[in-house]
Amino acid sequence: MAKPEPETWGEVPGSMEQAAITTRYTFLDYIRSRRFAILLIIMLVISAILTFVFAYKRPVEALVDPLSFYSTWWGMSATFVVALSGIFFGGDAISSEFQNRTGYFVLPNPVRRSSVYVGKFAAALIAASIILVVFTLITVANGVYYFGFTVPFAFWESAFFDWVYLLAVLGFAFLVSSSFKSGAYSILVSAIFLLFAFSLIESLVEDLAGIEPWFVLSYASQIVGNVLDASYPAHVQTIPEMFGAHVITLTVYNVGVGEGLVILLAYFVVTSALGLYLFERKEFN
Repeated sequence: MAKPEPETWGEVPGSMEQAAITTRYTFLDYIRSRRFAILLIIMLVISAILTFVFAYKRPVEALVDPLSFYSTWWGMSATFVVALSGIFFGGDAISSEFQNRTGYFVLPNPVRRSSVYVGKFAAALIAASIILVVFTLITVANGVYYFGFTVPFAFWESAFFDWVYLLAVLGFAFLVSSSFKSGAYSILVSAIFLLFAFSLIESLVEDLAGIEPWFVLSYASQIVGNVLDASYPAHVQTIPEMFGAHVITLTVYNVGVGEGLVILLAYFVVTSALGLYLFERKEFN
């Protein structure tokens, strides 16, 4: 007598289950890929250089107290590590479905594009978070070496802000990736914006137009480093600068913590939604 088939055989997994399956296998691909190893090596090299500089040069201004140490070490490198993570894990996350033609085999099946998008985003977030956690642990290990277990609360705030920045960076990278069918183009555009263009736009808007660049992602990321200052910078500062024989006054804006978090979360929500919209509209042909 034939064994009866389970009632669940033949049933299509729900959206959440599809997203979980996509997350699992995409994350395994990331962990086994060269890009994860390369990014991990880059992060370790950055950490090794910082460790050597602090151990050999022993910069006095950075070793005054724990807050100065974490401000110098973390403030100038944490956002860079996050930007690289967004480029490596989000730059071609969606465009690879078109370039490698994997979408031609997966999406004709009863698999929702939204599940694929959410699953890939979750996998990229987990992989990037691992890189960020390792960098955080190395930072704390060096801080403990110099100052014992006195880790300022402001550092944990900065680490959390950096993770929120990671959400925004991945959202933007996924939007760019959904806009192209070539992984090389999407990675290149993501790298240009996250490493150069946003900062350039922020400077031009601030210096030439004299207005607050609240709509620029790099401006919101200032909270990662600013929260580590002994006194949080004023929202608006005027700085005199020599321009030839003349003195001009530049207006410098510093984003507040609340404003920065709102901008970062807005970037995450808006760019992620737009990326999903483009992915669902794009045809495989």
